[in-house]
Amino acid sequence: MTTIEKTKDVSVIIVNYNTRQLLADCLASVYEKTDGIEFEVIVSDNGSKDSSVEMIRAEFPEVVLIENGANLGFGAANNRALDVAKGKYVLYLNSDTVLLNNAVKIFFDYFEAHAGENLGAIGCNLKDTEGGYNCSYGKLKSLKSLLKMLFMTLLGNTKRTIQYFFTRKKIEITFDSKTNFYIGKVDWIIGADLFVRNNTYARFDESFFMFKEEIDLQLCMSKAGLESRIIDGPEIIHLEGGSTYKDKKNYKVFYFATKRHIEQLISQCRFYEKHENRPLQIFLLKIIITLIWLNPLIVKDTYKSIPRLFGKKRVTSS
Repeated sequence: MTTIEKTKDVSVIIVNYNTRQLLADCLASVYEKTDGIEFEVIVSDNGSKDSSVEMIRAEFPEVVLIENGANLGFGAANNRALDVAKGKYVLYLNSDTVLLNNAVKIFFDYFEAHAGENLGAIGCNLKDTEGGYNCSYGKLKSLKSLLKMLFMTLLGNTKRTIQYFFTRKKIEITFDSKTNFYIGKVDWIIGADLFVRNNTYARFDESFFMFKEEIDLQLCMSKAGLESRIIDGPEIIHLEGGSTYKDKKNYKVFYFATKRHIEQLISQCRFYEKHENRPLQIFLLKIIITLIWLNPLIVKDTYKSIPRLFGKKRVTSS
């Protein structure tokens, strides 16, 4: 691979797949709010059909545009952009984000000021449109705890489904999106605003098509003695979950039929296959997921994903 000379302070990398208007708002905020550093913006487009590419060329000609021609997945698309990134640092930014202040420079200054520390990745407390805080970080979940949680979900969804068939009553789902403001070390930062040094640890494992790839990346960092940290200062709105969850008011089991959650569960299995040598427990995990997906209310949307769940796919070692 050709070594790219680092002539910029930061490369802002955005993966796009049919999010034309969200992307336009995101790009506008990046160029409006970012000042005081040398930066570039790279958009890696996964074969969008909504005129995203035409919009970028017309409204943001300064963007480095990569046309992948197909949906490569989140990690692979980011890697294509990383291959040409000229920044000393990389900010992986979701297309459904809007910068409220000079966040890119704040991230850059923080990393430079803490260069002597074992710092691998930084992020911030992401906001929602109402000024509250969205999910911005998390704790690594053990395989045992995930098995327990999904088993209880299986029992709960079975009860709800039986209830529905007997009563035909709509069972509403509620969401608690409140998260606390936090500063300090975390197990992982969400991939919506992941700021890292442009080196080998910035590259995603492409065996993860979508979801968990940022957790995998930061676990590899952690094994090398590098920590992830949430910092104060950057202000970014993240619109994550706006259409996926809030419109799902009937039948909690339907949540497991969304493309988003299907991909999350498949990637969860890939994650444990890579990092834990517990084949029996992982097989049990897949069986429980399969039973959840075979629910008669959602099986027409989930059954095609079962072969992918059990299929063999390359998982690179860390």
